[in-house]
Amino acid sequence: MRIIQSIQNRTYGIRGERVMLDYDQAAIYEVRTKVLNQAIKRNIQRFPAGFMFRLTAEECLPMRSQIVTASQRKRNTGVTPCAFTEQGVAMLSSVLTIHMNIAIMRAFVEIRRILLLQTDIKEQLRLIQERINEHDMQLSQIHDSIENPLDENAAKRHWDERERIGFKK
Repeated sequence: MRIIQSIQNRTYGIRGERVMLDYDQAAIYEVRTKVLNQAIKRNIQRFPAGFMFRLTAEECLPMRSQIVTASQRKRNTGVTPCAFTEQGVAMLSSVLTIHMNIAIMRAFVEIRRILLLQTDIKEQLRLIQERINEHDMQLSQIHDSIENPLDENAAKRHWDERERIGFKK
């Protein structure tokens, strides 16, 4: 009910038509007015005269005192707002949906890129871990050879097999 009332409060009677203004539509779709207007410019063929029109400066003057919104106060006063009839509001919905779908698709592509990058990083980490394990084994062998230079049995055999120097009995 609150949404319906909010939309009704954003509907104006201009040129004998019930219309909604671009900044009100932007607020409903939670986009900036600039983004909404760029989407309209890219799809202008979808908005013939019966769907949308730009207000004149004279039509805007009485509305400035009625409409006190942040976007209206910050609005470039040299550019008058666009007014959308019922058909224009419906068409705007499809245009903004396309605009949002493009943004969503770009987000998914970026997520996929990040996931692939993470997979590549995981593979690199696995290879590094394998090399570390190999080096650990080599270091262990080196450490063992330093700690135990000769095996005890090998040392005895070596001593026994040597030819004695000096007097023989």
